[in-house]
Amino acid sequence: MESDNGTSERDLLTHVLLPVANEEDARTTAEGLKPYDPNHVTALHVVEKGDGVPDKTPVEQSETVAEESYAAVRTVFPTADDHTAYARDIVGAIFDVAAEVDASAIAYRSRSGNRILQFLSGDRSLKLITQADCPVIALPRTDTKT
Repeated sequence: MESDNGTSERDLLTHVLLPVANEEDARTTAEGLKPYDPNHVTALHVVEKGDGVPDKTPVEQSETVAEESYAAVRTVFPTADDHTAYARDIVGAIFDVAAEVDASAIAYRSRSGNRILQFLSGDRSLKLITQADCPVIALPRTDTKT
């Protein structure tokens, strides 16, 4: 199928960047992307740095979480690449890595959290979908928790 700008729908799924938070999130997010059959996937874990304040978790622990997340993605996409970024601004890091790996799209699954938590965190989903330079695919949630 051709779009107005002459690109096909499949181009969107050429190289998908898949941000993941932990092993469970990685597995669930990868399973959510699977039906769309992307050509190539790069899993991304962002280690949140404190910029002058103590990190939320020790770097070694965060790197272990990243490796467990990548292994979970590879249960669904065995040839997936992985990328670990270290940044205070998680959404900014996602955008930077998307450009660095030349991703055709960013696919994500919104995380649960109440409105106050979303407000305090700056609502990363909103930033992700409104400020990206490439297409963002919001995967459907399959659980009933909010």
